[in-house]
Amino acid sequence: MQQPSSNGRLTGRRIVVTGAASGIGRATADLFRAMGARLVLVDRNADALQTGAEGEITLALDITDPEAATQAIAGAAAKLGGLDGLVNCAGIMRTGPTAEVTPDTWRSVIDINLSGSFYMVQACLPFLRQSNAASIVNIASGAGLLPSAKGLAAYAASKGGVIALTKALASDLAPEIRVNCVCPGMVDTPMADGHRAGVVNYALKRMADPAEIANAILFLIGPEGSYVTGATLAVDGGRTFH
Repeated sequence: MQQPSSNGRLTGRRIVVTGAASGIGRATADLFRAMGARLVLVDRNADALQTGAEGEITLALDITDPEAATQAIAGAAAKLGGLDGLVNCAGIMRTGPTAEVTPDTWRSVIDINLSGSFYMVQACLPFLRQSNAASIVNIASGAGLLPSAKGLAAYAASKGGVIALTKALASDLAPEIRVNCVCPGMVDTPMADGHRAGVVNYALKRMADPAEIANAILFLIGPEGSYVTGATLAVDGGRTFH
């Protein structure tokens, strides 16, 4: 069992974080860095990815390309001598009436949010299997648990898929690798623009700071969550009392 380190909860742990250039991914990378992790930062925005990432491995990567993901992660793992964790934060939101959702929009949301997460798991899996305490955390959404607004067909379907994928992976990869899922409510990131009024129905009456979601991810990927797998953790300010 992974034991906490006196020098940092993640000291020496080698962790891949996708969507690391902004939002929850950036907050997670910042927190993990402070906790002593050695990071592989993944995002398609190469310029933003470099900010604050001095000395760390950065991969400007399209996670919907499984061959590119496999090659890039293999190179990063070789530099670090292996991998211990993966956090799938990369995602997009596209909203609109069901009748107006185009095939291209549907495919892009499913490809990035769901398929991209799966491809990253596959790319990391050979190296995670060699770790003595590997862990994966997928980021879904409260909309994947219970869509509470109109226009969320593609997004909710993709995030519901991430929740189901998490449970399937937790079964497939046990006992060597733990797999869990965080379902945020509204978070104060650019993705929330145009939807900020939705927090009126939240028990806590506010959006989350990205760091609050990162703290939940830290619990699941770190030693404190060593007996948790297959879990779906709603971190949503009491959005719906799931």
